[in-house]
Amino acid sequence: MAQFLQSGRRRDICVLLADEPRQAQALKTRLESHYDVRIDPKSFYGALEKLEDAGFVERQQEGIHDVYALTDGGEQRLREHVEWVLEHTK
Repeated sequence: MAQFLQSGRRRDICVLLADEPRQAQALKTRLESHYDVRIDPKSFYGALEKLEDAGFVERQQEGIHDVYALTDGGEQRLREHVEWVLEHTK
């Protein structure tokens, strides 16, 4: 399984991107809200960068903002992970 799945934060970013592309700050805010904790920006952007470097997330320019979207490869890996989780929760 791909390296990005070894990080819960990276998995959660992919989950949030599965339904629609989002700005980085919106992703960070949603994660912080979900876990009720402040996420260090350096750590958060490092996770995004690793996903992008691995080809699972792509950055797009939308006006003056960077918007992140799941690639086909990222979507496939996320689906594989969800299937694996479901197999082990029966």
